[in-house]
Amino acid sequence: MSKYITTPIYYVNGEAHIGHAYTTFIADTTARYERLKGNETYFLTGTDEHGQKIEESAQKHGKETQIFADEISATFKSLWDEFEISYNKFIRTTDKDHMAGVQKAFLHMFNKGDIYKDFYEGHYCVSCETFFPEMQLIDGEFCPDCGRATSIVKEESYFFKLSEYEDKLLKHYEDNPDFIMPRSRVNEVKNFVKGGLRDLSVTRTSFTWGVKMPESLNDNKHVMYVWLDALLNYITALGYGKDDANMDFWPASTHFVGKDILRFHAIYWPAFLMSLDLPLPKTIGAHGWWTRDGEKMSKSKGNVVSPKEVADAYGMENLRYFMLREVPFGQDGDFSQRALIDRINSELSNDLGNLLNRIIGMSGKYSEYEIDSVDVEKYHTKELEAMNKVLDSLDHYMSEMQTHRYLEELWRLFSIGNTAITEHEPWVKIKNEQKDEALATVALVANILAKAAIMLSPVMPKTTETIADALNFEINNASYIDMVIDKKLLKLFNIKKVPPLFPRIDEPLMPEAPNAEPNPPKKEKKSSKQKEKFDSSASFDDNLIEIGQFFETSLKIGTVLEAEEVPKSKKLLKLKVSLGEKDTRQIVAGIREFYSAESLVDTQVCVVANLKPAKLMGIMSEGMLLAAKDEDGLCLIRPEKPKKAGTPIG
Repeated sequence: MSKYITTPIYYVNGEAHIGHAYTTFIADTTARYERLKGNETYFLTGTDEHGQKIEESAQKHGKETQIFADEISATFKSLWDEFEISYNKFIRTTDKDHMAGVQKAFLHMFNKGDIYKDFYEGHYCVSCETFFPEMQLIDGEFCPDCGRATSIVKEESYFFKLSEYEDKLLKHYEDNPDFIMPRSRVNEVKNFVKGGLRDLSVTRTSFTWGVKMPESLNDNKHVMYVWLDALLNYITALGYGKDDANMDFWPASTHFVGKDILRFHAIYWPAFLMSLDLPLPKTIGAHGWWTRDGEKMSKSKGNVVSPKEVADAYGMENLRYFMLREVPFGQDGDFSQRALIDRINSELSNDLGNLLNRIIGMSGKYSEYEIDSVDVEKYHTKELEAMNKVLDSLDHYMSEMQTHRYLEELWRLFSIGNTAITEHEPWVKIKNEQKDEALATVALVANILAKAAIMLSPVMPKTTETIADALNFEINNASYIDMVIDKKLLKLFNIKKVPPLFPRIDEPLMPEAPNAEPNPPKKEKKSSKQKEKFDSSASFDDNLIEIGQFFETSLKIGTVLEAEEVPKSKKLLKLKVSLGEKDTRQIVAGIREFYSAESLVDTQVCVVANLKPAKLMGIMSEGMLLAAKDEDGLCLIRPEKPKKAGTPIG
C-alpha cells in the first residue's frame, strides 16, 4: 500500500518558527510510522516563494526577489536536514518543473470553461494574499484573518468558477467524514461553503513575481495568484505536467496544515482537483497554533520560539517528543521551558531512561549482561497480555492523528515494566535461589523496552536506535512484524551498556521570554473564612438585592461555534461562542468532566456577557456559562428552544 504525506509549503517571508517545526514533526512521524508498517511512503515538504508579499520583502532587504527567496528557502531546507526530516522531495514553487505543471493545470481549467477573464474590484490583504468582500472586513477596512489594513484593488483578472462547486463540495464532506480532521472543524468549512462561494481571482497584473501564463494564451501581463500556484505543488511534486513519474502516490493520504489555511485546502484545493478531473486527498489534518507561556508569539513581544534554539539547548528529539505529546491534534498548544523540562525529567528520564538503566544494571549483576526470554511466558503471562493490549491499541491513535494519546498509551508499557520489577523483586528471588524467575523478569522488561522502542521510533528515531542497539536488534519493518504484530520475543543476547539517555535538567537552558514566569509563585491557601460558603443561618433579608443590581448583569444566549480541550487541564474546555456580535467570544469553562468538546459544537448556552475578561491557565476568557451542579453532577442551563445568538435573558 502506498502513502503520500505532505506538509504545507512554507512561505519564505521569514525563518522557520515553532509552528513550522510542529507541522513538520507530525508529518515526519506519520511518514516514518507508515514506512515502519511496510507501506511505500512519499513525504513532501518545501517552500512557497511567489506573491506580492515576497516581492515587497525582497525590496525592503535590497535584494533581487529570486536571491531573497533562495536564501530563505535554504534556511528551511537546512533546518529540516539538521533535524533529519525524512522527506522524499523538497519542492520550491520557483522550480521550473513546478511552474510548468501549474501552467498545464491552468490551461486545462481554462479549456474546460472553469476559468474566465473579467475585472475585479475589492479589498485585498497583501499579508494573506487574499481578497475579502466588504461584509467580512473588520470596521470596513481591516483583514478578518490577520487584522492588517486592506487596500482597494481594481484590476483585470482571470477567475476560477468556485461558485460552480458548492454542491459538489458539500456532498464530498457528507460522503467522506474523515476528509477534514479533527472532525470538530468540519462545520466551520461547511458553514463557509453554505454561506455562498464567490468565483475566485486566480491571476494578478499589479506585480510580476509569480508563474507566467501559458504561452498559448498570449497574455503576459498576468501572473498566477499565489493560492492556485501554491496548492498545485502537491501534484507537480509527483511529476504532474512533466512525466507523471510518481503520480501513482496520488491521491494524498494526508495533507497536514495549520488551521489558518484549512479553508484554502478544504475548499479551493478540492474544487481545483475536481476541475482537473483528479481524485481528492483522503484527509486534510488541521492543527492548532502555538503560544509561548500563554501569550501569542510575535516579533514585537520578543517571544518567538526558534526551534533550532530549543533543539540546540534541549535536544531535537526531546523537543519533538514534547510537541507531539503536549497537545491534542487540532487544539492550540503552549510552549514553556518548564513544561518541556517536566516532560524530559518525568517521562523520558524517569520512566524510559531509568527503566533501561535498571535492566542493564540487573542483567550485569545476575547474568553477566546475558538476557534470555526462554522463561518469560512461563512467569509473566499477565504482563505479556497487558503489553500486547497496549500495542494493539496504538494504530488507532496514529490513524486519528492523536499523537498525544498514542504516546500516552505507549507510556503504559513502561509502567507495566516498572510495576513488574516492583512486584516480582528479582533481587529477592536471586537471594532465594530463584534465579530463573529473576532472569525472566529482567527479560520481560527487556522485551517491553524493545517493543516500545519500535513503536516510539517514528517519534524519536535516533534515541530508539540507541535503545535497539543496546538490546541487540534493529528497528525496521521486519522487527515490527516479528515483535509487534506476531508477538515474538527477543532471542538470547547480551545487552550493552549505554550512557544515560536523558540527563535530568534542573534549570531552564534558554533565556526566558519577556514577562514570562518560569516558576510562578504558589497561590496562598485560603483561610477558613474565605472558604466559607453561604451560611444557611443568615437571615433571608441579608441576601436580597435591588432589581437594578440584577439588571447590571448581562445574560445572553450564545451559540458554540468551536470547542476544544485545554492542554494540561482535566477540567477546562476552550469555547468560541457567538453572541451575535461582530467578533466571537472566547470562553474557558470548567465543564470538561461533564461534556466533551465535540458534543458542544452547534449547541446553545446561557452566557454572563459583561464579566471582566480574566485568564485561566494563561488563556483569556471573555464570559461565563450558566450551569447547575449537585451531587449528581453538572448540567448547562440552555434555552428550551433555539434562539438567535445574542438574545437577552431576563
